[in-house]
Amino acid sequence: MPIFLIGNLSVFGYITSAMPQTPESSIKRNRVNVRRPDVMELVTAEVAKHYKSSIVERLRDLHGELVIGNTTLRLAQEFGFCYGVERAIDLAYASRKVFPDNRIFLIGEIIHNPEVNRQLVDMGIVSLPWQELSADYDNLTAEDVVIVPAFGAPTAFMDKIDAKGCYIVDTTCGDVMKVWRRVRSYAKDGITSIIHGKAGHEETRATASRAMGENGQGHYLIILTLAHTDYVCRYIQGQGNREEFLATFAEAMSPGFDPDVHLTRVGVANQTTMLKSETEEIQQRIKTSITARDGHAENFQMFDTICGATQERQDALFDMLRKPMDVLFVVGGYNSSNTTHLVEIGEQSLPTFFIRNAECLKSLEEIVHYDLHEKKEITSSYPQFLLGEAPAVIGVTAGASCPNNLIEDTIVKAFLMRGISLEQIQAALS
Repeated sequence: MPIFLIGNLSVFGYITSAMPQTPESSIKRNRVNVRRPDVMELVTAEVAKHYKSSIVERLRDLHGELVIGNTTLRLAQEFGFCYGVERAIDLAYASRKVFPDNRIFLIGEIIHNPEVNRQLVDMGIVSLPWQELSADYDNLTAEDVVIVPAFGAPTAFMDKIDAKGCYIVDTTCGDVMKVWRRVRSYAKDGITSIIHGKAGHEETRATASRAMGENGQGHYLIILTLAHTDYVCRYIQGQGNREEFLATFAEAMSPGFDPDVHLTRVGVANQTTMLKSETEEIQQRIKTSITARDGHAENFQMFDTICGATQERQDALFDMLRKPMDVLFVVGGYNSSNTTHLVEIGEQSLPTFFIRNAECLKSLEEIVHYDLHEKKEITSSYPQFLLGEAPAVIGVTAGASCPNNLIEDTIVKAFLMRGISLEQIQAALS
């Protein structure tokens, strides 16, 4: 059942308004039951129309492998939309059904997928800046609806829309909120949160704000790579330069952070979509450095906060890579963290192309894809074996924010590249 988080109140199946402590907020608002059968029936039908795929579902029933002639296509056992993403989309669609005449705003993007965000724009949902509190937030009124994305939003943003008295539809993923509970507990106990994540990512920014604690006196440090980790570990063991440390992490630490004080007791958390193996390595290295400094690990804490869906998709790709394949297509938004890590995993074993959708498969001669190393979209030639008549094995997977219709388009285009028609695909799946 969808859950709406309204200000500081959680109401199952209802939306109400956040009521700021100001005179103009004295208006009593009626609850709106978004679980009405007519609303949810419309939402389910509309979401299915936009994103479902009979081909993908049938291929899943066949354990993810389809062989037609000399072409084999393998689909990872876990891929695409997770529960948290489905829930966020359902709530966003429901907000328009429940509030057909209100202005509806969204903090940033609902998820990291251009197709999904485009659909919300077509529904008249306006994206607000998420990097900073702009004048757009000052112009909100008590009649406006604000959707909080699956990544969550920093506490300053939530305080602002609370103060404006807006209706709030909070789609924050439950796994993200689990991390928030952990970093809040660290702050309460005087423990610094070391967050494995991307400092500029929406989720990490939201988590960092919670790491400040209820009184705003907590501290955090954000690290992304193993090189960052080793730098911090050296400092923990007395081998660093304070001014250099502060300059290195200037954009990735809490206000007033003092490494000589705030690295005494630390707890590791993470952006939920990071590579699990890397987070585990970071945890181990920091624990080892704390133990080397103190003679024990009592000043180190950790908690497994990798999203279950992220882990499942990574594990499924590792399983798929145990069998030989010639090429891997990873489908998803270029700014999707969990999709990026699937690309990193694939690149270690075979030619891997990170594509937004099937339109990136331009012709038999070129693939438009995102290069993680150059950090830009580039065009590459197809591997020659795909153009010939020799047997080929093509792998497909997708991040947790990629809808099934885009996965279907990629599957169909992959077969078309090999001269196999849609009719042949449908016949093989029947």
